[in-house]
Amino acid sequence: MSVNNLKTHYSAKELVGLSLATLPNSVQGILYQAKKNCWATQKRVGKGGGVEYAVKSMPEDVQAEIVVKLGKSAVKNLPVLAEESAPVDAQLLWATYEQGTAKQQQKAQMKLGIMFAVAELVNGGVKILDALALVCHKHNQDGEKSVTVSALKSWWYQVKDADRSLWLPLLMDSYGAHSESREAAFTSEAWAFFRADYFRNERPQFGSCYERLKRAASANGWVIPSPSSIKRKILREIPKTHQTYLRDGTYALSRMYPSLIRTVAGIEAMEWVNGDGYKHNVWVRWHNGHIIRPKTWLWQDVRTRKILAYRCDESENTNMIRLALLDVVNKYGIPKHLTIDNTKAAANKKMTGGVKNRYRFKVREDEVQGIIPALGIQLHWTTVRYGRGRGQAKPIERAFSHGGLGELVDKHPLLAGYHAGDNALDKPDNYQGNKAGVDYESFILALEEGIQMFNERQDRATEICQGKLSFNQAFERDYAVAEKRWATPEQLRYLLTLHEEVTLKDNGTFTLKAGGEVQGLRNRYEAYELIGTSHKKVVVRYDPNNLHDAVWVYSLDGSYLAEAHCTVDAAFGDTSAAQDHSRKEREFVRHTQKAAKAAQDMAIQEAAAYMPPVEFEENQEAEAQMWQVIKEGTALRKVEVVPEDEQEDEAEQWLMKGIAMLKEEKGL
Repeated sequence: MSVNNLKTHYSAKELVGLSLATLPNSVQGILYQAKKNCWATQKRVGKGGGVEYAVKSMPEDVQAEIVVKLGKSAVKNLPVLAEESAPVDAQLLWATYEQGTAKQQQKAQMKLGIMFAVAELVNGGVKILDALALVCHKHNQDGEKSVTVSALKSWWYQVKDADRSLWLPLLMDSYGAHSESREAAFTSEAWAFFRADYFRNERPQFGSCYERLKRAASANGWVIPSPSSIKRKILREIPKTHQTYLRDGTYALSRMYPSLIRTVAGIEAMEWVNGDGYKHNVWVRWHNGHIIRPKTWLWQDVRTRKILAYRCDESENTNMIRLALLDVVNKYGIPKHLTIDNTKAAANKKMTGGVKNRYRFKVREDEVQGIIPALGIQLHWTTVRYGRGRGQAKPIERAFSHGGLGELVDKHPLLAGYHAGDNALDKPDNYQGNKAGVDYESFILALEEGIQMFNERQDRATEICQGKLSFNQAFERDYAVAEKRWATPEQLRYLLTLHEEVTLKDNGTFTLKAGGEVQGLRNRYEAYELIGTSHKKVVVRYDPNNLHDAVWVYSLDGSYLAEAHCTVDAAFGDTSAAQDHSRKEREFVRHTQKAAKAAQDMAIQEAAAYMPPVEFEENQEAEAQMWQVIKEGTALRKVEVVPEDEQEDEAEQWLMKGIAMLKEEKGL
């Protein structure tokens, strides 16, 4: 049977296969009826031969049942869209059909099957009214939703002059097509006013917006519908995505977009870890007496979801993150990848210094390498979009949600009576605030047991556990065959200590900010090996829990330089301290003298022997002239000064000349 036409002839076997209520259910019974009522026949074409009976020669009730039954199957094989080459009107009709609801389309298909049956009967010579009555009767007999002859008549005249390829969209109920004519009156300015008031980030209630709309409508002469009509108009005309953006903001809109599904099948155990801090909803009396809600930092294996290590403190800080990572490295080795948030404690330069894509702090070319890159771990930041982080980027976030640490730790029996509630609106009846807290030891026991329960719970529905294993079992299985990277002593020193970049003075001393200030003073350290070195900036590694012991000094390129010790300022009149300092100074000078002399491979006398002999040039000595400035009134006069030796020679000459003249006069 084609889409548009039913078969005109059927064999007795085919009629039995149709299971018609108006005919016997055996071949012999049908042959008897055909012979008795003189059905028209024709030779059957094909294998087996035989005869086929013409549908037109059968009783009208049989014809009606055939066309009703086969007309429904014909509807199922119809195309659901018009071809692109179809006329524009046809494309518009099919576009309207496609936009209809599933219920509308299903009802249209039911109508189409009935109209096919009517059309076949009419084509077979049955009068239209008789055909409508027959098809209506057979349709209602089948137990389906009853129809009336008048309804069938209306459908028939709706489609009889159209091409059969358009019957289906024409028969679809069009109660939505003329909705505009039945829509309640709403002045356009009033509709714009309501949208501006209701769709804003403050998220006002619908009722209050409608009250303001009524006041504005009364003042401006607007026509407004009922609240239910406006709600339907919102659903009909404003997409849900637009509503979310206008009322809840960009971040809420981004959350509507389907999340990216990632697989961890290609990651080994301990190849990739992620970490985050969790603030407990329980009040604890800390060991220092403070009543607080403590913060725990946890490291988790990405593949198996096992919590590997944790550290707890009053607040999130770099030290707890460092020590928790040290626990992971000591137990399981160094991971290849690590994912954290861009928090101040986690993204601190002591942890991530030198990572080029860190964006919380500036990265200098001479910046000291942080702990994470120093261990050879590739650091990954979680994405921050529209002012908020993407928690789903880290699997550890799921450990804090329902059934996680908030349930296993914060509501542990040992902590009963001190729960702070899940949020500000969900406080237990025995809530005491920060007036009382459970003791520190009980909290630590509850924390340890809760994490053990989290790791040991069976039938975890994750990609790796497959609803059968616990996180512990999955990790033990996969870690046994995973590649392991163990830390060297130098790498462990990086984890055991923090670092600070300081200015080194010429006398080999420096101060650290790590110890804080007391009355404006900081811890001062000295190392004799660094006196007079060329290093202006150095890196000091220290144990934050023991700042008064030795610290280790490195150059900016990571080379070890010396060990420095903390010094204490001496009192002004402390003579013993002065004597001790004088002794150390003498020792320093003596040792330095020995070291300096030992470093000299040649004495100065030996060096002088290698110098070439000195040759003097014979030059006439120029007579020295002396001048004297004599002040005569306001004038100055410069005269040559005769040396005393020359003055004595001239007087002696005059004396000898006088004596010679006297001798000559006396005839001597």
